[in-house]
Amino acid sequence: MTRHRTPRRPRAALSVALAAAVLAPPVAGAGSAAAAAPQAVCASDRAGLADKLSRDITAALRGKSGTTAVSLRDHTTGTVCSLRADQKFDSASVVKVTVLAALLRDAGKHHRHLTDRESQLATKMITKSDNDATTKLWRQLGREKVSAFVRAAGMRHTVPGRDGYWGLTQITANDEEKLLELVTRRNRVLSDNSRAYILELMGKVIPSQRWGTPAGAPNGVRIQVKNGWLERDTHGWRVHSVGAFTGGGHNYTMTVLTQDNSAMETGVSTVEAVSRAVHRDLNPGAHDAKLYLPTDSPQETLPAVPGK
Repeated sequence: MTRHRTPRRPRAALSVALAAAVLAPPVAGAGSAAAAAPQAVCASDRAGLADKLSRDITAALRGKSGTTAVSLRDHTTGTVCSLRADQKFDSASVVKVTVLAALLRDAGKHHRHLTDRESQLATKMITKSDNDATTKLWRQLGREKVSAFVRAAGMRHTVPGRDGYWGLTQITANDEEKLLELVTRRNRVLSDNSRAYILELMGKVIPSQRWGTPAGAPNGVRIQVKNGWLERDTHGWRVHSVGAFTGGGHNYTMTVLTQDNSAMETGVSTVEAVSRAVHRDLNPGAHDAKLYLPTDSPQETLPAVPGK
C-alpha cells in the first residue's frame, strides 16, 4: 500500500478565507427576496478578485428561477467562494465520484488493486454515468463502506442514500469541494494512485456529458468533470456539476448544484452561467476551450429494484 506524506496545510490566507466564506450567514431560501438576487461570499489573496467573483456569480444567477449552490476553491490565487454551500440536495449522479473513491479506499485498506470487473464498472460509472454499473458497485460496498469513506473525508453533511437509492444521497456544495480537494491534493484518505485514477476517468467523460462546470474553461487546462441530472415530483429537475481544473498553472475546483428547475436545459444553463463567470474571472484574457452540449444525455433514473 502506498505511503503518504502528511498533506501540506493550505496557506493561512486561504484557510481564513475559506472559514469566512463557509461561516457567512446562509442566503434565504427559494421564494424570498434574497433568493431572487443571491449573494456569493468570496475571499481571495489576489486584490479585487473576491469582489469581482461575488458580483459576477450574483449577476450570472440574476433572473434564474431555480435554487443554486456554489462552492469554489482556487489554491493558485488563494480564492474561495460560497453560496448556499451547506444546503442539502439530492445527489443524482455526482455521487458516483464518491462511490469510486470509497471503492478505491476500501481496496487500499485490503492492500489490493481493483479487479478487472471493478475497473470496467468504474469506467462505465464515471465516463458514461452508467446507472447499472453504479448500482453493482454500491451493492458491493454497502451503505456502511460508503458512509465510512464519507466520514474519513470529513464530508459531515453528506448522507448516503438508503435502500439502494444512491441517487438520493444528500450532498452539499461544500462537501463536494472537500471530495474534490482529496482528489486533487495529497492526503491520507486517498493514495496518489487512487487520486490519479479518479482524475483520469473524470477526464475521459464522454463528449455529450462534458457540459456544466467546464463551460468557459481556458484552453490548455486539464478538465475533469462529473455531472448529475434527475427529475422528481418535488423540486423538479436537479442538475449538478463538479469539476477540477488543473495543469498549466491552474489548480482550482468548482461545484454548482441546482434544483427547482423546470427542465434539464434550464439547470444546465444556470450551471454554465456560473461556470463561465468563474473561469473568466480566474483566467482573464484566456480563450475558452471547446464545449460540448448535452444533446444526447439520457434522463437519469433511480434503481428500479432498490438494494437488489
